[in-house]
Parts: sequence; structure tokens; C-alpha cells
Amino acid sequence: MPFLESNLMVIICYPYLSLLCPYGKTILFSFLPILTWLPSYPVRQYLFGDVVSGLSTGVMQLPQGLAYALLAAVPPVYGLYTSFYPVLLYTFFGTSKHTSIGTFAVISLMIGGVAVREAPDSMFSVSASNGTNETDAVLDTEARDARRVEVAVILTCLVGLIQLALGFLRFGFVTIYLTEPLVRGFTTAAAAHVFISQLKYLLGIRTPRFRGPLSVIKSLVAVLIGIPTTNVTAVIIGLLCIVFLFMIKTINDRFKDKLPVPIPGEIIVVIISTGISYGLQISDKYEVDIVGKIPTGLLPPAVPDFSLLPNLFTDAIAIAVVSFSVSISLAKIFALKHGYSVDGNQELIALGMCNFVSSFFHCFTITSSMSRSLVQESTGGKTQIAGFLASLMVLLVVVAIGFVFQPLPQTVLAAIVMVNLLGMFKQLRDIPGLWRMSRIELAIWVVSFIASVLLGLDFGLLVAVGFAILTVIYRTQSPKKIILGEIPNTGLYCDVDEYAEVMASECTGIKIFHSNTSIYFANSDLYINALRKKVNSFWLSGQFRVLTFLKGTTAGGNSNLRPLCPKADLEQGVTEMILSGSAPQLDDEQTNGKAVEPLGDSDPEDTHNLHKPLLQENINIHSIILDFSAVNFIDSVGAKAIKSVMKEYAEVDVQIVLAGCPLLADLRRLQFFEGTVTLDLLFPSIHDAVLHCQHRVGPRPPSPTKRECCSDHQTLVESCC
Repeated sequence: MPFLESNLMVIICYPYLSLLCPYGKTILFSFLPILTWLPSYPVRQYLFGDVVSGLSTGVMQLPQGLAYALLAAVPPVYGLYTSFYPVLLYTFFGTSKHTSIGTFAVISLMIGGVAVREAPDSMFSVSASNGTNETDAVLDTEARDARRVEVAVILTCLVGLIQLALGFLRFGFVTIYLTEPLVRGFTTAAAAHVFISQLKYLLGIRTPRFRGPLSVIKSLVAVLIGIPTTNVTAVIIGLLCIVFLFMIKTINDRFKDKLPVPIPGEIIVVIISTGISYGLQISDKYEVDIVGKIPTGLLPPAVPDFSLLPNLFTDAIAIAVVSFSVSISLAKIFALKHGYSVDGNQELIALGMCNFVSSFFHCFTITSSMSRSLVQESTGGKTQIAGFLASLMVLLVVVAIGFVFQPLPQTVLAAIVMVNLLGMFKQLRDIPGLWRMSRIELAIWVVSFIASVLLGLDFGLLVAVGFAILTVIYRTQSPKKIILGEIPNTGLYCDVDEYAEVMASECTGIKIFHSNTSIYFANSDLYINALRKKVNSFWLSGQFRVLTFLKGTTAGGNSNLRPLCPKADLEQGVTEMILSGSAPQLDDEQTNGKAVEPLGDSDPEDTHNLHKPLLQENINIHSIILDFSAVNFIDSVGAKAIKSVMKEYAEVDVQIVLAGCPLLADLRRLQFFEGTVTLDLLFPSIHDAVLHCQHRVGPRPPSPTKRECCSDHQTLVESCC
């Protein structure tokens, strides 16, 4: 048996493996994961489940391979090749025990779009032997199909090389940029592309194949225009197959716990429709398009035509990323369900090996299939042996009985594809849930879907990734900015607005500012502005400084400070005074307990008319605590901004300290702790910082009122100091 032979091979080779250095053995076992689990394969426990699963998956793989080859714009037999070689290779290199590798609708459609672009029908139109004008041109389908196979093969080779390079360079982390809403929106759009592309096969009409921006709309318009030429026989056969397959899938879903194995609807439809097509000769009598010639046996390996590479690099990157993202997503779902782990980098290497090696055997790009993986897992599959047996079943068909499927109508394959898209279209249900949970993730889903539908899968994916990155930037520039208060007698600090019901209140004279974002060049100004707004500070014209007289003001001097409070501060209860031709005047306004008298000469009437009352809350602040517990990184611009605002507040006797900062090494490297900013202003927790601020400032004398202050400017300054 195959698994016993592999076991014997490992036993024979193990003494030689033990001679390798530990690092060499680790590398070998990580590169060939089969060596880690096959020697201990529990035959009695796993073999029966793997055999049943492999046969069930192989039965599905046969019709899907034929159908998805049409999406890839290559003859159907190449779908069978693609259902054998890559599946066999994944057994040795893959780490997922339940995913079914092989043809997939989205990837096949992307391959087909490139093949049609590089080998359009117009390149293979030849004049008839007795033709006298261009209308007598005949399409050389054999030459066209051969050229498209070459394009698909070299594209697959390039995809494999890209995935191998990313895997060896440990770039498995790139999938974090393909967030789940993005992938689901993209695959739903791809399902729309696939569905519309199959309408012409279902209706039995002939339309050109489009790609690029608005290709979906162009294809749909072409189908609508061609409806008068619909082949009624093809439509009847296709609709009957769709109804039957839908009923079988419904039964499988409803009674999946009672059925030992799912009913193989696809293979039943293929066998019955092939028999009817052969018996009634519907291809000759009713002009229904059929699969056509399927050569028996495997083709010898051949080197791809590398002269086509320059035009395919961009397409190969998109296909490589999508192929890996779909595969790793399914692998992680099953790994989490069954309690094992998958290695993202090794999965890249496995897919790269499958694509690269298989390209020499006339295969096109593969990835994991959602429908087949569910069947493989639900029928009792335990290891990659199930996929290995499925590939052997495909090999049996290719070598021995492939010719049997030659009369199969293409409308049947279109029906199989359409019904298998049902799971992807169910992803439209994500929209209501995302609306309730996260509007930003909903925007990513919608943009990914619309861009991929209208611009094509390649440009759509690029737009979707770019938009997802923009949402990350938006989130870092629009974080949650809150003031924390203490829950009495706990030492815990929470949002004073959100946790008002548990009596979270601010500490007297202390503002605790929290913003769940990092501080860097793109948002440092926003962070400082939010800080000033939250602590109700005055702003100075042209300078971001707290309004007050500095302690070093000379006697009899006239300060040039001109207070100007923006509209944002008015919402927080701050006075705005704008006087033409003179400095503004203040009445009883106080900042940090210091009374301020009018600066310069001004008309009392103008001052009276333009003066707006000031709310007196939050103006006796002596300390500000910056909660850095959510700050993941800080750059030189952010460090300078924080240091600058600390110095500015220090000039008016307001101390800013940092709490919960995990970036001590980074701040030292940025020379943050120099001059007046020292390590004494850094505390491990908010509570430690609060205790320090409370002990630093004793009872403060009451602020002088207007009656206690004389009208002379110098006397006022002296009394305030």
C-alpha cells in the first residue's frame, strides 16, 4: 500500500537522517512535513476515514476539474491533469490535514483572463480555402487552445516561483494585509465574474470573452444580445442539472449527520448526462456543445515557454497572493477546529512546489477548494492521505476511462460551476453583520466587492488592498481620545464618560489623558491638539501655549501674549475674545489659579461687546498624566512633540508625566530624557503617577478676585506671582 511503502522508505532513510546535524534534520523535516507524521500514522484509527474521504473528494474532483478548465480557457483534460499532480505533491509538502488542493473557480477565472488576453481569437482567424473576403475567416481552435495552454502553464510556473521565494524569505505574514472582509468581498465579486462567464455555456450561445475594467458588464450585455440565438436543448439540460444539484446539496446539508458520506451529485449528473448525450447524439442533432476529445494517458513533461514571462509578472503576483490567501484561510479554519497548527511559510512553499513542478506537466494554478475541503473533512478525512487517494482516483480516470466523458455537454459543466458558487454568494450575508459590528470593515468588504466587479479581479484586488491600508492610517489618525477617572478605592482608572455608572471620577487638579494610538509624524499634531482640547487649555495666537503670564515677566513690562481660542475650545467652555487693534481683555478669567488683567489699551465698550463668559471648570489643573500604555511606537517627530508640550506646560507650573510607557528604550534612543525632561517624569502605572502628582502639590491658596486686584498692571502681576 502507498502509505506502507512511504513508511518503509522513512525507516530505511532514518539512520542517514540521524547523521545530519540537528539543524539539517530540522530543516529537512520542516521542508517535508510528511516525515513528521507518516512514521506514526495510526492505520487502524485513520485509514478507513481517509479512504472514504479520498474517494468522496475524488468523485467531486473529476467534474470540477473538467468544469474549471473551461474557466481557465484551456481544454477540459488539462483540468484533470491539474487535479492529479498538485494534489499528489501537496501530500508531501503541505501542513493542512483537511484542505483539498486542486482547481478553484476564482483562480481558474484569473488564469483564463490572462490566457484570453495573450491569445485572443483574432490571432487565430485564418481565411477559408475558398473564401474571398474576411467574413469567410475560420477560427483555428487547435492552435488557439495550444497557445492558451502555453500561457497558462508559464503563468503557473511564475506563480510557483513567486510563492517559493516568498516562502523561503519567510513572507507568510503578508496575509495579515488581506483581512477577512477583503478576501470575502473579493471572492464574492469573483463568484459574480464566474457566474456571468458561465451564462453563455448554459444558454448555448457564443459570445467573445472580455477582461479588464467593466468586463462583467460587457459580458452580460453580450449574453443579453445573444439570447435570440439560445439553444433550447442546452438550456433545458442545464436547468435540469441545476435543479437536481441544488436538491442534492440541500439534502446533504440537512441530513449531513445521518448520511455516512455526502451524495455525489456532481458525478451522478456527469454520468447520466454523458449517457444521454451519447445515446441521443444531441451534439449532432441539436448542436449542443460538448467537451470533445479527451486524450487517454498523461502527457510527457515539457519546459514552459519562458519567452512569455515579461507580460505576465503583474498577473502572477496577484494570482500568487490570492491563491495563498484562500488556501491559508481554509487551512487555519480547519486547524482551529481540529486542534493542530499550520505553518504559513511552509504553506507558501507547498503551494509554490505544487505550482512550479506541476507546470512542467501541463497544469494550471491551484489552491484549496472550499466545497471539496468541506467534503473531505465531513466524510472522515484525518490526514493528507485522503488527498493522495483522491489524486490516484483522478489518475485512474485520466489513464483508463477519460474518453468516456467526451460526449459530456458543456452546459452540464456550467451548471456544476454555478451551483458550487452558492457558498460564495452566501457571503453577501456578511453585510448586515458588519453594519452592526464595524462600519470600517463593512467599507472594506464593499470596496473590495465593487472594485473587483467593475475593474476586474487584478485591479480590484489592488484597489481593495490600498483601501484597507488607508483604513489603517485613518484609524491611527482618529483614535479614541478620553479622560480617565478613578473608580473609588480601587486604583483602577476608566473613561469618566463611559463608566459614570460606577462613579469613575477625575482626580482633583489632575487630568489623565488616554489615546489608543501610536505617536508618529502623521498624527503627532493631532495628538497634541486632542490633549489641549481635553484639558480645556487656552491657545495662543501663532503659538500653542497655555494663556498666562510667565513667572519671569519683568516689572512694568507689557506682555506680547495674545490669547486666541479656537472654536473647538468654545465647545469645551473656553472664552474667545478677538479685539481689533489691541490685545484682548479678560475679566475674572483664571488659568491655574492666576488672575489675568487686560493686556494693553483697548476700548471698554468693544471689550464688553465681544466678551463671552468662561466656564470655571477644569481650570485649576496642576498635573497632566499621559497614559502611554496603548502607544506601540513613537518616532522622533512624536517624541519632539511630546517633549515640547511638556516644556510649555511646565512654564505655567503644570507638570506632565508619562504612565505605563513600554517604550523606554526607544525614548532613550530618541534622546527624549534631556534637559528639563528626566526619568523622574516616568511611572510604571497610572496610579503611581497619580500618587506622585498628589504629593507634589500641597493645598493651593485661593485665586485672587477682581476686587482684590488693583487696576495697575504692575501691581496685578506682583500680586499674582
